[in-house]
Amino acid sequence: MEANPKFRLLPMPTHSLLLLVVWLLLNNSLAPGHLLLGAFLAVGIPLLVAPLQLAQPSSKRPLLAMRQVLLVMGDIIKANLEVALLVIGPLSRMQPGFVAVPLSIERELPITLLASTISLTPGTVSCELSEDRRFLYVHVLNLVDEQELIATIKQRYEAPLKEIFGC
Repeated sequence: MEANPKFRLLPMPTHSLLLLVVWLLLNNSLAPGHLLLGAFLAVGIPLLVAPLQLAQPSSKRPLLAMRQVLLVMGDIIKANLEVALLVIGPLSRMQPGFVAVPLSIERELPITLLASTISLTPGTVSCELSEDRRFLYVHVLNLVDEQELIATIKQRYEAPLKEIFGC
């Protein structure tokens, strides 16, 4: 969420309101002291962190983003079943390994979303982003075909993110 230039005192009004509500809920009190301290924190914290914000790309295709969320949820369910069957079976069937997935996206948010999607899917974990940001290193619990895995990640997760954010 970008800082709103109209409200210099409240650069992030939604965050400020949320901070105040959470403060009051945590203290379970509407006492004047808690209201005053909560209001102070709700104004002060966003003012302190506003300069640290980076401009993030907005979604160019929100309907595709919703479809992608549903696809990832389905993949998580499917992968849970596959990992459960793999873990129940003999350990000799597992072939763990690392894969370097070449990236064609460059912006921070889409890369973060790709790495998070991979890590959310059971059996895979995003381990590291190369210094030049051209490769994402992924650990796989059962690596059968490296090229197929790379193609799946690029087609199923990276390509839609490129469309969603217009990369």
